[in-house]
Amino acid sequence: MTPTIAIEDPDQPELRALLADSDAWYATLYPPEHNHLLDIGSLQAPGAAFYVARLDGRVAGFGAVVAQPGGWAEIKRMYVDPAQRGRGIGRVVLAALEAHARRAGITTLRLETGIRQPAALTLYRSAGFRPRGPFGDYAENGTSLFFEKRLA
Repeated sequence: MTPTIAIEDPDQPELRALLADSDAWYATLYPPEHNHLLDIGSLQAPGAAFYVARLDGRVAGFGAVVAQPGGWAEIKRMYVDPAQRGRGIGRVVLAALEAHARRAGITTLRLETGIRQPAALTLYRSAGFRPRGPFGDYAENGTSLFFEKRLA
């Protein structure tokens, strides 16, 4: 079954619940100061697009792309419901985020992820993201990895 993917408002009960689940999961992997998670208000801000993948109408995963000054954007809040992992949902979400960025004239995508997420690392690398140093307000912290993909 192929998921549907669309921009949605993250302030919905089902999405708030999965966002909370993702926050709890990340908290088991990294110390609080190494979790750089956007809240619902930030996901609703101008320049942010929050994409939701659904299977049979139920949320299977989500991710956001957030435009930054200077022609680049950051991938944020990528997460797939644990019950739906291994079905290509993350790849569908990432492809939608990249397509959105291209349509918006973004030339570079960047992201921060953690060393304890091998599936995410495999996904990003296979999608053409390459390692880079910290960007924006990020700093080296021993658990974060930084990636970039040129779109133009």
